[in-house]
Amino acid sequence: MLKSLVIGSPGAGKSTFARKLRDVTGIPLYYLDMLWHRPDRSNISREEFDRQLLEIVQKDRWIIDGNYQRTLRHRLEACDTVFLLDIPPEACLAGAKSRVGTAREDMPWVETGLDEEFRQWIVDFPKTQLPQIYQLTEEYREKRNVIIFRSREEADDYLQTLRG
Repeated sequence: MLKSLVIGSPGAGKSTFARKLRDVTGIPLYYLDMLWHRPDRSNISREEFDRQLLEIVQKDRWIIDGNYQRTLRHRLEACDTVFLLDIPPEACLAGAKSRVGTAREDMPWVETGLDEEFRQWIVDFPKTQLPQIYQLTEEYREKRNVIIFRSREEADDYLQTLRG
């Protein structure tokens, strides 16, 4: 488990899980949101994002937090472990709402609200994004350790086993 991906819906608890995994393992953590977004809410270019991501995946050890499905296949090819948080949309919405107004190490700004477009992205995630994620992870299942959590409690229980 030297190169791990943490993927799933916004609000699923990816970043929280990734931070706890980092704290248990000591493996460096990289947030794709911090690569892609600037503090002024603009984005870097795709080329710059891809360049920075390539630098990360070439390292010996990493945890990468975030979906960014355009680059998921490349990251799946480079990783040895995938953590997929397949959490129900209601719980993801609650998770996203709970972080509004909170400074976070995984986002370069403080969210001031849950806008309708983002809310809808979370609601639609199981239909629009999750099937593609499952299809891609299935392609790599024989060569990668794919661990699926269907609740935050399952994720916490897993971390507890790592702590010993």
